[in-house]
Amino acid sequence: MSVGILGTKLGMTQVFDEAGRAIPVTVVQAGPCPVTQIKTAQTDGYTAVQIGYGSTTEKALTRPELGHLKKSCSTPVRHLQEYRLADVSEFELGQSISADQFSEGQLVDVSGMSIGRGFAGYQKRHNFRRGPMGHGSKNHRLPGSTGAGTTPGRIYPGKRMAGQMGNVKKTIRKLTVVRVDAERNVLLIKGSVPGKPGALLNIQPATIVGEN
Repeated sequence: MSVGILGTKLGMTQVFDEAGRAIPVTVVQAGPCPVTQIKTAQTDGYTAVQIGYGSTTEKALTRPELGHLKKSCSTPVRHLQEYRLADVSEFELGQSISADQFSEGQLVDVSGMSIGRGFAGYQKRHNFRRGPMGHGSKNHRLPGSTGAGTTPGRIYPGKRMAGQMGNVKKTIRKLTVVRVDAERNVLLIKGSVPGKPGALLNIQPATIVGEN
């Protein structure tokens, strides 16, 4: 795994390439993220780098959290994220990680919480078909049979039914970085990413199958 960056989804727009084709992109405010902890095999049993994102007040954090951030001389941050690495020698406490670590054309994996849709029926939630709409039909949007009677006398876990829709962690893989604005720490990523504007995103270089 490579070190990624945390950011905020600002919204969507479109840009045009050299051929004049419109490209839908998501605008992400990425970083800057200070390095808040460096874990080594001697102290923690594995090697990793922890970064922070999102300024906040000291009142919003607990005393253990403030003590943890004080070791890296970091200002109070709202979010922490850890990335496991094979070698952490090139990082140091307090180092700032910004959007310029990405390049145009690079593939990235973007993770975030999907938009919560509340309690949804099985048609909206699972894209099931509706029943006949004739006047004699007794089933327009009903789920129908959901399980056997005497045996097993219950519904098996995992049955696709109505329930909470959205508000789960989603990862969109191998999205292309269209532009990098290093001065404003802004990334333009092709396509859509999870969450609504203002949502927290975790952006890291795409995982290629077969890489060591």
